[in-house]
Amino acid sequence: MKRLLNFRETAAALGQMLRWSLLVVPVGILGGSASALFLWSLDRVTTLRWAHGWLLFLLPVAGVGVGWLYHRFGRAAAGGNNLIIEQIHEPGGGVPRRMAPLILLGTLLTHLFGGSAGREGTAVQMAGSLASAYGKRCRFGKENMRVLLMAGVAAGFGSVFGTPLTGAIFALEVLVIGRMRYNALLPVLVASLVGDVTCTAWGIAHAHYRIAWDATAGGAFHLNALLVGKVLLAAVAFGLVSRLFSELTHALQRVYERLVPPPWLRPALGGVVVIGLVYLVGSRDYLGLSVSSPDPQAVTLATAFAPGGATPWSWWWKILFTAVTLAAGFKGGEVTPLFFIGAALGNTLGVLLGAPVDLMAGLGFIAVFAGATNTPLACTVMGIELFGAHYTVYFALACFIAYYCSGHSGIYHAQRIGVAKPGHQPVPPNVTLREARALRHAARKPAA
Repeated sequence: MKRLLNFRETAAALGQMLRWSLLVVPVGILGGSASALFLWSLDRVTTLRWAHGWLLFLLPVAGVGVGWLYHRFGRAAAGGNNLIIEQIHEPGGGVPRRMAPLILLGTLLTHLFGGSAGREGTAVQMAGSLASAYGKRCRFGKENMRVLLMAGVAAGFGSVFGTPLTGAIFALEVLVIGRMRYNALLPVLVASLVGDVTCTAWGIAHAHYRIAWDATAGGAFHLNALLVGKVLLAAVAFGLVSRLFSELTHALQRVYERLVPPPWLRPALGGVVVIGLVYLVGSRDYLGLSVSSPDPQAVTLATAFAPGGATPWSWWWKILFTAVTLAAGFKGGEVTPLFFIGAALGNTLGVLLGAPVDLMAGLGFIAVFAGATNTPLACTVMGIELFGAHYTVYFALACFIAYYCSGHSGIYHAQRIGVAKPGHQPVPPNVTLREARALRHAARKPAA
């Protein structure tokens, strides 16, 4: 019986899990505190931008400042989220400590002057940088540094959105498409939970979104066959739009590189284009996060959950504003803009398909993100954490279909393809999305 139960191995496994859980607690505290500082600062600069509309006209100047900071001091830190992913795959020089203050300052400048960007990239990079510094100070080995960096990603993501379980799964799922590593599951979960609790303890409150449509009419959950069909159609659109966002951003990066060779000058051109887009559209609704606005008539992430809360093309304008901003070299993240894009598209599709608008907005919220980051499981769990478990089947359908339809593309080009998506161009095992994109472009060129 002792041999069958093997108490010694069980005790050793429990002891290792306990040690790792204790070791990542500082990562969670550091990541959660960094997110709290960032979210508090972001709220202040956004309020300042609302109060002083003329700040938008200084966006090109601010862009030069951000570009020069990274040109002068950035070095490896300019790799951002992709550097963290690369260091988890193949630990080397680590993530530089300068990444945390640089991304914080760069993101705040971007938002203060009206750039369209998000916040997840900032939180993840700050937490990853702090986790790396902690690991170097404690002299962890390379294999242990992998776990610490994953814990940093989880702490940053979980704390900045108030979704700790999603943060843990995201940190494991985002590394390799189609394959997850479970050896770090408990440490990343502990780091994400501690990060979320720490951020909340600093007095930071997260935005709440509600799906009012009742999935449990009659007291029990039931699937509506007609609604399932509408969700599947919408999910295809969510996946294609997530791919459009990723590919447009990368394409614009190449355009900027050709037009403006000095990298520190590219944000100036991006700033000019953003100002031009504001006058073309006749609205400032697509600047910054677009989560809320002092203008009651504005289109925001919050209003997208109500009928008439978005225009039929709000999703496209947010794609364009964000791609122009980030491709030029401004700092921030892509995820919150992806939330807006998905919710606005879901609003439009809900009206067109005759489906509950709030449900479709919620599905778009998570599914466009799932397609752009290739993390359908994490996004399904995010839907549960944000909106409730009654809609789980619809969440899973939307996220998984969007994931397949987005193809071998994504916002993180350091992601590796562990299992190729069916129906798409086959690729060699373990190539990165950057390499897969190069293979696609080479295949399209006519033979000499």
